[in-house]
Amino acid sequence: MADPEPENVGLKMNSRQQKILQLVQQQGFVSIDTLSQTFDVTPQTIRRDINDLCDQQLLKRHHGGAGLSSSVENEEYAARQVMFQEEKRSIAKLVASHIPDRASIFINIGTTTEEVAKALQGHTDLRVITNNLHVASILSANPSFEVIVAGGLVRQRDGGITGEATIDFISQFRVDFGIIGISGIDEDGTLLDFDYREVRVAQAIIEHSRRVFLVADHSKFDRRALVRLGHLTGIDDLFSDKVPADHIRTALAEAKVSLHIASAN
Repeated sequence: MADPEPENVGLKMNSRQQKILQLVQQQGFVSIDTLSQTFDVTPQTIRRDINDLCDQQLLKRHHGGAGLSSSVENEEYAARQVMFQEEKRSIAKLVASHIPDRASIFINIGTTTEEVAKALQGHTDLRVITNNLHVASILSANPSFEVIVAGGLVRQRDGGITGEATIDFISQFRVDFGIIGISGIDEDGTLLDFDYREVRVAQAIIEHSRRVFLVADHSKFDRRALVRLGHLTGIDDLFSDKVPADHIRTALAEAKVSLHIASAN
């Protein structure tokens, strides 16, 4: 068997651990034996990988394997920041290439949308309304931008702003582009998330945007989450890093959503 890859510390994952997480998210449960054969490493190496991922609250241990941590609670923000980081950056770069200067934009909560904010820093004269304090901080570094922060309740864990005041504020605007993230896309095209308060803000963004960009790395395909945000029919463009499975592509085609795949580089 191949030598195990060096283990990473804290919330960082090696490439094998990212692939294990992806497999579990797609299948719901994967056995240690299957993972050992798939990656050509010993069961002991897979157990260490699973232990690391469970310590980060990304997976849950089960007898003989690992399953999803929860369908009712998302991973911790710090963990999501390092998950599929390069993929998110490539998605963000592609999204930024579709945003012209002097555009008006909504950007909501999420680690992928925060990468989009970073990728937009080279633009000029953008007008951005956001309910994400991290996005506001990132974009405020550009003196040509006008950044407007929605009012509401600030979530300490990730700097997201939600609540009735947030929805009322968002509803005052009509912008060129709404850029939203998502926790999961079900096989029938249903958009899923974990926090109903966050979902209601995202729904308002969709309603008040002329064009809606959904940003989602490949791990979001077929991922379970508790709250229904809407359907792909409410989206104009999906930006991801990998081509999804046939059933997701069928749902995209039926919803007339344009699919954009970011280059690995």
